[in-house]
Amino acid sequence: MILITGATGNVGRHLVTALLDAGEKVRALTRDPATASLPEGAEVARTDEMPMDDVEAVFFNPAASWNGPGELLEKAAAHGVRRVVMLSSLACTYEEGPANPIGTHHLKMEREVEASGLEWTFLRPGLFATNSLVWADQIRNGGAVQGAYAEAQFSPTHERDIADAAAQAFLTDDHVGAKPLLTGPESLTHAEMVATVGEAIGRPARFEEIAPEVARERMVGGHMTPQIADSILRMQAAAVGVPALIAPDVERVIGHPARTFAQWAADHAADFS
Repeated sequence: MILITGATGNVGRHLVTALLDAGEKVRALTRDPATASLPEGAEVARTDEMPMDDVEAVFFNPAASWNGPGELLEKAAAHGVRRVVMLSSLACTYEEGPANPIGTHHLKMEREVEASGLEWTFLRPGLFATNSLVWADQIRNGGAVQGAYAEAQFSPTHERDIADAAAQAFLTDDHVGAKPLLTGPESLTHAEMVATVGEAIGRPARFEEIAPEVARERMVGGHMTPQIADSILRMQAAAVGVPALIAPDVERVIGHPARTFAQWAADHAADFS
């Protein structure tokens, strides 16, 4: 039995499907099982109950437990769980400290998992392609997407590639102790990403650059902490005119090339229409 935290999230849903398709037994955790709408065959349980009976391996998504994996690891050890696959972050490869709150937070959690004595794999994706869904209202309403640093370059990762990599970390022993970097296959600017979404929905979409101070005000007004907003804007500024990292790990782990952003946009066209 494999326990999936964050099972109704962007990655979790695809992971549940991938493991069921592989013939694995899956227990999917969600805050509200009645509305989870997960695939038939998944055992659905409440996140706050976290039943561990018969569980051999766990997928830990920090978004489902932002305070860290402490409780999960304690229960896992008590029930003889063997392996933890953690959804971490590419930001862990940057300098640790206050200027990198996302990476620093994930590194702390990685160390907790390592100290547990369980087998582990840390998946380190870069920019999630699904982050682009924050543009949906602006594109749907026919306006330009406003943001800082139109020429900042990223290699957005399709959530299905992350889920497929997680599945492989459970299905084989090849990735125990590994920290694969999960990126998309191409370096794209913010402007190119927005234009790609426009192509997917059949009407033009464009990125309109605004001052970083204005972007920061909107980010914080959208309930992002000032520290996280500042960190993201620093990262974007540093990425202007700099090709994004394109790591080979997606293809190495899942056995096929990483999905393109154009594929992602086509998959999510309805979200922008």
